[in-house]
Amino acid sequence: MPRIKIIDRADMNAEQARVYDAAKQGSGIVGGPYYAYIRLPKLFEAAQHLRESLSGGPLSAREQQIINMTVARHWGARYPWFAQARRSLSVGIPQSIIDAINARQTPNLSDAREQTCFTVAHELLANRGLSDETYAAAEKTMGLESLVALVASNGSFSMTCMTANSFGIEPPADNPTPLTP
Repeated sequence: MPRIKIIDRADMNAEQARVYDAAKQGSGIVGGPYYAYIRLPKLFEAAQHLRESLSGGPLSAREQQIINMTVARHWGARYPWFAQARRSLSVGIPQSIIDAINARQTPNLSDAREQTCFTVAHELLANRGLSDETYAAAEKTMGLESLVALVASNGSFSMTCMTANSFGIEPPADNPTPLTP
């Protein structure tokens, strides 16, 4: 049960309605943690812009999903995990990769960039930074711009996961790939 009341569109103030409508017309993403962000319309809008900036950046959709699933698994964030597992399947990530991340195992990723995304995300979350060795390997594999996007994606999606956890935003009961405890 969510700790936060979901505001119906009809009950939003003018600024909330403006940013909600803009998001609905753009990405269509207005649920999950955005139920909390709508209380601060500028935050809602900034989160939308950051998500759009990162999704239009140098990382592929598959790379972004590897990062997001690793971050959601780390935070034990059930709603973000649900949304990202579903999205991962839609961009061609096999169920076996999703299951490995869910089980806190290193997934068998044949693509060097995807493996680097997992390694960097996992190390950032576990150690609050990157070792010199991991940084050098990631910069060599990804390039500096992609590495910046990878690190930023970890921070951005961590905020999403912390918000979902803090406000009790849960996935639907028929979640096909629930997060394991």
